[in-house]
Amino acid sequence: MPPVQAQDVIKLHRLTGPILLDGMSDEAAWQEVEPLAMTMYEPISGGTMTEKTEIRVAYDDNFLYVAGRMYDSDPRSIRANTMYRDRYSGDDTFAIVLDTYNDNENALWFYTTPNGVRLDYSVSSDANGSGGGSSFGGGAVNSSWNTFWDVETTRNEDGWFAEIRIPYSSLGFQVKNDQVEMGMIAYRYIARKGERHISPAIPPNWGMGFAKPSQARTIQLEGVQSQKPLYITPYLSGGRSAFNRLNDAETAYESGSEFNKQVGLDLKYAVTNNLTLDATFNTDFAQVEADDQQVNLTRFSLFFPEKRQFFQERSSLFEFSTGRRDRLFHSRNIGINDEGTVRILGGGRMVGRIGVWDVGVIDMQTESSDISPAENFGVVRMRRQVVNDQSYAGGIFTSRLGDDGSYNMAYGLDGIFKVGPNDYFDLKWAQTFEDDILDDRGFNVLQTGLFSTEYARRTDIGLSFKSGFTFAGADYTPGSGFVSRNAYTSANIDFQYGWLSPEAAALRQHDGSIYANVYLRNDDGSVESVRAGGSWDFDFKSSASARTSLNLMVEDITDELSFPEDLTVPVGKYNFVEWQTRYSVAGGNLFRGSFSSTLGTFYDGWRAQAEYSPTWNVNRFVELAGSISYTHLEFPERNQKANIQLIGIKAQIGFNTKISLNSFVQYNTAANIVASNVRFRYNFAEGSDLWLVYTENLNTDRQREALALPVSSVRTVLLKYTYTFGS
Repeated sequence: MPPVQAQDVIKLHRLTGPILLDGMSDEAAWQEVEPLAMTMYEPISGGTMTEKTEIRVAYDDNFLYVAGRMYDSDPRSIRANTMYRDRYSGDDTFAIVLDTYNDNENALWFYTTPNGVRLDYSVSSDANGSGGGSSFGGGAVNSSWNTFWDVETTRNEDGWFAEIRIPYSSLGFQVKNDQVEMGMIAYRYIARKGERHISPAIPPNWGMGFAKPSQARTIQLEGVQSQKPLYITPYLSGGRSAFNRLNDAETAYESGSEFNKQVGLDLKYAVTNNLTLDATFNTDFAQVEADDQQVNLTRFSLFFPEKRQFFQERSSLFEFSTGRRDRLFHSRNIGINDEGTVRILGGGRMVGRIGVWDVGVIDMQTESSDISPAENFGVVRMRRQVVNDQSYAGGIFTSRLGDDGSYNMAYGLDGIFKVGPNDYFDLKWAQTFEDDILDDRGFNVLQTGLFSTEYARRTDIGLSFKSGFTFAGADYTPGSGFVSRNAYTSANIDFQYGWLSPEAAALRQHDGSIYANVYLRNDDGSVESVRAGGSWDFDFKSSASARTSLNLMVEDITDELSFPEDLTVPVGKYNFVEWQTRYSVAGGNLFRGSFSSTLGTFYDGWRAQAEYSPTWNVNRFVELAGSISYTHLEFPERNQKANIQLIGIKAQIGFNTKISLNSFVQYNTAANIVASNVRFRYNFAEGSDLWLVYTENLNTDRQREALALPVSSVRTVLLKYTYTFGS
């Protein structure tokens, strides 16, 4: 089988007649379109497909159309578990992945289910870093991205059928000589069998190979133009907040309430065929789902992902990763701080391509608050292909300017170079400038900088590895980014070997690895942290997966650590060992979930932790999910111990594909808080919504402070309406 990139370009068929979007694809115009050649991707690469699948792709002057006929010999067993927008619940799926700029790195991923639920993701970094198996986790897949498109589905005794219609204004592409070339992957997934039919025939060398832009087949359209839409979305919101605040004398809590009303506007405009501007005025994100509660058992700050829709389009362009979570720019710094949200007065965001350059610009202004000045956040990002079509080089500049004269600025230069079939060399340099540091210590190139390099072989089958080195100065402080530590030098190495099981085996794939990383303090070269160990990952042909690992850690702490429930760890050097396991049930089951555990020593004590995340689709309208985490910590020498629970209960009700209710209640024993977030949504059309949002935080241990806390810290009820005008 020739490599995907070496296969002939597919010239898509231009439709010769009208299409009625009803899911059936039975119009005369569809009959002229040849179906794609399909093959099995999993559970057996190149195996015999157990059901018939036909996928057709065509276009006209305004839309790209995708039609799927998913025949099924047992239509009653088709998985159609939920009606909830953007929610995958172990359903059967039909999808198309489009590398719209044909850059072999980024893509837009559209898929649907037998219930006609729309799901849309953006893919970056060639789908690397997304985890093994069929996991959709990791930073390479952004599930918060949304755009305008339509789908209709239907079911009968032969199976289920779908038609997708995507306007060119939602894609973005370049026209050269009246032609457009994109990368395309199309597939159908049968959940109960863990079976995926795909076009083109992609080898199973990567866990996310079915969404990997570099493996897409090139398609060609002629005589089309990327449209220049203008979308104007005003919003109106109003609500009441009830609160209990400590009085000025700090002798009692006083109750109060206030009515808030807001009017704002979002605007989206295609400046050119390849450049899109998003502007926002008096920005409001009240409808965004609450963050998942976390319990911090490390000495580093917790990381929370960006969920706000305004920052999602081509968000991968702004990525400048300097570690597992560390990054030079993290958009959550805009309008969010340790005390909560800060009002965003407005700003703009422009992304796209100018010539050979991918370009991104952000400028946002926040209002002053009791603990922070009004601030302006600026970001400029540029990168382009170099050497070959999977190598890139570029730079980024960020600024954070306060109206009190404070500032933090940073720049970075990065390049990733493909030097073999699966081998990549990654190089980064970044430097920051902050007023307090420059005033106190002056400018030092090394102390204000970060340098990192990595060499990696990326594949899940056969030998893969990565080895890296990072140096970060003591004064490297990206004010618009996220860092977990500074003043260190680190080195890491990771060897993996993966293989496929025989066709008759229950297991599909294995992956064994050994790894080690070490962090040294720059000031004296002493060891700060070490982590070394090995793991074994394996996937079942049913789509279930499991992992086990054994790790050795070394931590040398120079300041006393504080953990929940008043636990402490004294200054000193500690060696400890932990054993971790994880098992995930096959995704096609109506009742499914994952279980993980950790057992071992922990500093000068020990830890036992178990987490269970069940999901049950009661029917296609109701989904119940939970997350239960139990941690036991014990330090016998100091007679300290604690039991920490984190419980989350989520109910998602999709009355249909437009009306939904989401309830999320979390109980954190470490913080002694019950946090509730309930959101009702009526999605009239993409970009037009009515939201009713209720949030409340309850104190479960009112006597934990000298002055008894109120039962409720804050309660908010908010109504928000948005409507999008488009042209």
